[in-house]
Amino acid sequence: MPDIIHLLPDAVANQIAAGEVIQRPASAVKELLENAVDAGATRITLKTQDAGKTLIQVLDNGNGMSSTDARMAFERHATSKLRTADDLFALHTKGFRGEALASMAAVAQVELRTRKQEDSVGTRLVVAASQVEKQEPDACPSGSNFMVRNLFYNVPARRNFLNSNAVEQGHIAEEFTRVALAHPEVAFSSWNGDAETANLPAGNLKQRIVGLFGTPYQERLVPIEETTTIVRISGFVVKPEYARKSRGEQYFFVNNRYIKSPYLHHAVQGALENLVAADQIAGYVIFLEVDPAQVDVNIHPTKTEVKFQDEKAVYAFLRAAVRKGLGQHNITPSLDFEQDPQLAFLPTPKPGSPMPEMPRIRVNPSFNPFERDAQQLDLRQRHNQDNWQTLYAPSDPAPKQDAMPLGSGGDEESAHEEPQPILHVLPQYVVTRLKRGLVVVDQTQAHERVLFERFMDQLGRQQGSSQQLLFPATISLHAEQMEWWKEMQEELFTLGFRLEPFGPTTLALHGVPPMVQESEAQAVLEQVLDAYRQSQQDPRLTKNVVLARTMARNLALKPGKRLSTEEMERLLADLFQCEMPYQSPSGKPVLVTLSGADLEKLFRKTLS
Repeated sequence: MPDIIHLLPDAVANQIAAGEVIQRPASAVKELLENAVDAGATRITLKTQDAGKTLIQVLDNGNGMSSTDARMAFERHATSKLRTADDLFALHTKGFRGEALASMAAVAQVELRTRKQEDSVGTRLVVAASQVEKQEPDACPSGSNFMVRNLFYNVPARRNFLNSNAVEQGHIAEEFTRVALAHPEVAFSSWNGDAETANLPAGNLKQRIVGLFGTPYQERLVPIEETTTIVRISGFVVKPEYARKSRGEQYFFVNNRYIKSPYLHHAVQGALENLVAADQIAGYVIFLEVDPAQVDVNIHPTKTEVKFQDEKAVYAFLRAAVRKGLGQHNITPSLDFEQDPQLAFLPTPKPGSPMPEMPRIRVNPSFNPFERDAQQLDLRQRHNQDNWQTLYAPSDPAPKQDAMPLGSGGDEESAHEEPQPILHVLPQYVVTRLKRGLVVVDQTQAHERVLFERFMDQLGRQQGSSQQLLFPATISLHAEQMEWWKEMQEELFTLGFRLEPFGPTTLALHGVPPMVQESEAQAVLEQVLDAYRQSQQDPRLTKNVVLARTMARNLALKPGKRLSTEEMERLLADLFQCEMPYQSPSGKPVLVTLSGADLEKLFRKTLS
């Protein structure tokens, strides 16, 4: 039997290895930007065309390379960062494996023009499919100019799996944001085609956050600062009132390297307990500086996951630092154990005088809170008779006992059954009697279902209304959100958002959907765009579903909202006209029904 194991050709091996490092255009952007930072650049420019599929160009004014180093940089595992394995635990730079440029050259056509400042002539190098096609002297500025053309041109299957230009450009903007946040001391600019999407001068971290995410963040940021023997923590947390229901701006950096850490995220969320709703997520940009020997960054090809030697201590210090920062800015509630000053002015009883009597509460022992004034009830029932009968009548000629999902049994009730009182309890729930049982409706989930189907209908018919603003307002977004808006602008227009570009990261708002106030338009729009970004991981979700679900979630009634009888009746009427009245768009139950038999079982179980 012939041998079946053999070595892969270098070209195939390089393409396979490239798949781990260069997954999409944004991966190449990340590597090139980080290389520019490692080269000591103080000014970095990113240019893309066709969402990076046609061209990715990164120019920097860094150290540059000699002709020999330029050639060696494209060899796999060629690096200037490591000499021994111990160097892995003393890293202060971004890249160190020597895989990025080799991976790019395996799946694209790469051109490099570079010159060291002390050299009079630079080098031009052209590499395609891992083969050096040209190397020659070049009269170029000091620094480096990388051009990655036709990404995945020799791996068409990989290219076919890329998303739309707007989606891929959104990923590029996110990678740009991460590197720019980590290095506010470096000036960054970015271009998408002929349009400049960001221009960030060198400055401090707060200026960089505002430059990336918009001027509203000037007033949203709470600084945190803490130094311990294990970790130094610094950065900003977004005020709790600006928390969102979807992930937005959450950034961790360890030794200036962006990381993803659900464990540390849990620490921040724990620090915000009782300040942020359970279904909301606060934003933050937090830097942790630790001894490189105490953290392992070499556990993932993209280096976005790290392992701390003492995770529990870092967790505890981070949580405490966030709580301290919020407390110093009067964000967290505090307990005051001092005596109320008003109590000091209470008169002191004179000696021998009788003690004040406790106030007496008079009650009516025969009072029954479930009784109603017969005359008022009769008037209200007669007023709503037709409404309730229509609301709960079956939509088809099926027998009455099948009209609602209640327990069966007993004699058929009259078609002219009197409508029952409707109650608001806790005050999250609406309770009323239906046929032979009770129904308890969660008003928030019910309203969310009603709005979702209404928005889906508008999107399907491409017909919606808009409230025009007397004076246009401006909405500031960051570069990634602008790309998502371009992808969704037609659907947003259908629902009533009248938006026009007003700068690289600014939109002019001329109109809003009828249910959206001008003051909340930016928050709703940001929620929609962030939800659409996250939905890219689930191909089952269409733009219409994401938009309708997010809008419904943001505009639905709040749990503590008190409703009048008419509002409760209208909500139930709208709910039972929905195609799916029993489940919210997010999959939560909308209502619970209890038949007479269900109630009897509950009481029997309690008494047994």
